[in-house]
Amino acid sequence: MKEFDVLVIGGGAAGLNAALVLLRARRTVAVVDAGAPRNAPSTRMHGFLGRDGSRPGALLEEGRAELASYGGVILEDTVEEVALGFRARLANGAHLSARRIVFAGGLRDGLPAIPGVRERWGRDVLHCPYCHGYEVRDEPIGVLGGSPEAVQHALLIRQWTEDLILFPHTDSLTPDQREQLSARGVRIHEGVIAHLVVVDDKLGGVELIDGNFVSRSAVFVRPRFLPNSQLLVNLGCAADEFGWVSHDGSGRTSTPGVWIVGNAADPRAQVITAAGQGSAAAIAVNADLVAEDCAHDLTAHRARRVNQ
Repeated sequence: MKEFDVLVIGGGAAGLNAALVLLRARRTVAVVDAGAPRNAPSTRMHGFLGRDGSRPGALLEEGRAELASYGGVILEDTVEEVALGFRARLANGAHLSARRIVFAGGLRDGLPAIPGVRERWGRDVLHCPYCHGYEVRDEPIGVLGGSPEAVQHALLIRQWTEDLILFPHTDSLTPDQREQLSARGVRIHEGVIAHLVVVDDKLGGVELIDGNFVSRSAVFVRPRFLPNSQLLVNLGCAADEFGWVSHDGSGRTSTPGVWIVGNAADPRAQVITAAGQGSAAAIAVNADLVAEDCAHDLTAHRARRVNQ
């Protein structure tokens, strides 16, 4: 069984940055990554100083190369189980152990069951206006209902365009919500959505079950954030009723030796935020290891004195 100081589960921006800081602190680190980043459908990454507009995959490729230059181990696999004492079993049957765990396993986006949404996700069906709003500024945009946050999402996205329509879909709007939308200049198009219409590999618009078609070049939707937290719950990490694991400002969980970072810790974290969380957690992890090393060295030192 291979042994490491730290096992990082998840090789996105948060996990890779945590591993980088730990490797530079001369820790042995293994990163296990399944190769399915949340932002894989996106063609460009935005809001990251110095990397705005770059491919999301380019950041990960360069990050992996940097880790390798410091002696980091990157395993393309999935961690299927972690036992207390931090013995991990991978999908390929391999086992490894670590003194500490940094979990960067992200989340899943629960999308509405509207035909076309998942197929266009990350392309012209979007979620985060701070990530993609500028690229569709001043275009005819829609916001799809079906979630409690749809109205607030529409009020926010109005910042990027004057031509905005909210499709309540199966929602019932209150008089107060209608007044807010009207005051903000957001139009409302009633009716249940049948599907999204795609023409020449581009979103053409929204078709309702009554046959009415509304042209739109992009639509925004608020997904349900679903945590990938079962590994940590199995380790005894405290979590809320929705499965989100509790943690402090550095990502430390209630289970000693386990940290959580990135979208697994904060569903609204952008790439640059997640990378920063990874760095902060790595510094806390190394401090924890130093404390353990010091205690071990002190015990050994005293034993040697007794035996002299």
